Amino acid sequence: MKIVNILVGLLFLGLTMTLGGCSSNEWQVRALPSDIAVSAALDDIPDNALIRDIILPDAALSMPASVRPCCAFGFDQKVAMGLLPIPFYRHANTVELEDIGAHAFDAGTFSYEKSSPDSGKSMENNGMLYTRKGGFIDLAHVRDTADNAIALFYQILPKLGQAHSIKLPLEIGQRSIEMTAFDVSELSADDRWELAAAMAARLAFSMAEAHEISQWHGYRSFALWTEAVSAYSVEDLYSNMLGAKIALAILTNNLAMTKKQYDYHMTGWLAATLTWLEPLSKEQTNALFRAIDADWWDSNEPLPNKFVLLKRHYKLGNKQSPHLVSKEQAQASSEWDKLASIYEEPTSPQNLSLAVELFGINFDEVAVQHISVDKKFAGSFSHVPEELWLDGITHLQFVDIAKYDEREDYVLLEQHLADNPHLTHQQVLLADLPDNSEDDELQTAELLGESAMLDSGMKQPAIGALLNENN
Repeated sequence: MKIVNILVGLLFLGLTMTLGGCSSNEWQVRALPSDIAVSAALDDIPDNALIRDIILPDAALSMPASVRPCCAFGFDQKVAMGLLPIPFYRHANTVELEDIGAHAFDAGTFSYEKSSPDSGKSMENNGMLYTRKGGFIDLAHVRDTADNAIALFYQILPKLGQAHSIKLPLEIGQRSIEMTAFDVSELSADDRWELAAAMAARLAFSMAEAHEISQWHGYRSFALWTEAVSAYSVEDLYSNMLGAKIALAILTNNLAMTKKQYDYHMTGWLAATLTWLEPLSKEQTNALFRAIDADWWDSNEPLPNKFVLLKRHYKLGNKQSPHLVSKEQAQASSEWDKLASIYEEPTSPQNLSLAVELFGINFDEVAVQHISVDKKFAGSFSHVPEELWLDGITHLQFVDIAKYDEREDYVLLEQHLADNPHLTHQQVLLADLPDNSEDDELQTAELLGESAMLDSGMKQPAIGALLNENN
């Protein structure tokens, strides 16, 4: 068995090496003072607001090349290559907070970074963990969106208010963000910085939304491995928005002028944020996965089968709410002895949101993500009206496309549940599916099958402000 496990491990080592290369490219942003800043610095009583008027170089760093290879929902999962199950192998992807390594911008699988100047190097060690306030968190999604937000900020700020195009990595077709001209003459240097940071965070999250759609419609990072199992996974978008919020905080504090500086502070902010969300131990996270087995996911199905995942989250948009495992569901499982302590004190789910307008500037009017659909993916859109995708997609159509994907999945899942009566997952009525309108309230706890827990405890000021949905 040990030899088989080693061989399987080598197989997956090769897979992850294909999915992500090493991250060793250093970058630093050289900020030059404008004439306004120099003049203010030389005044008898310097105006600090004017001193902050700086000039950044165009495209100081490029967009990250690929997403991190992690993680299908569940743990200790069976794996199959094509129709052939891989015996004796289980894919364990849960982690402890203490196991999480230093962040590395645009990380490959084998990037080693220091968490502080005097520490040794470590891998990122991404995986899944459960938090009492944020539900399941996928660390790769958090890090990916944070990196994208940082890169977008340095693409946006130097040309803020000017028409320009930002090229994005390919998925189901060519992608770009098209910026149109708008007036920034009345904005201070601080205002411009804040605006560029807020736009970068929202656009980075929009890239994550596009990735969910691309996965559903056939995009693969690795040609032999379908990613349909991960499309609209319950933890994905919440994790992505968490990354956008952390990046926004780092940019607000001007802590990302070099790769090393950003990596250090992203490492610290990630750990502090997860701590504030109240993470569970690896054993408890695994116990929760067992408690929702056959309901949220199916441990009997091997990866990458689509219906390893039974519960999905199609609610795109600038507001995200976590999926929490109810006390009743935990109590009904054989793992209650491991879980009882985490339900002793009530808590409330930490909802997140991102701004879509600032200083009277609506982001959707001046920054639009464009995606073309290559011919090989066209068949996957047969259930979607052609006017939504045939001539390309913008992020303004994402919500509607997700709605059609959800209804298509409903039919497939209904048949899958009929064929597998051992599963306990309960579908909502087709007529009750949300219309996914951007103006809708977040899905109710009843519709999601979640329990809303009551609030308890004081909020830590810095992290609380970061995560506040009205921030």
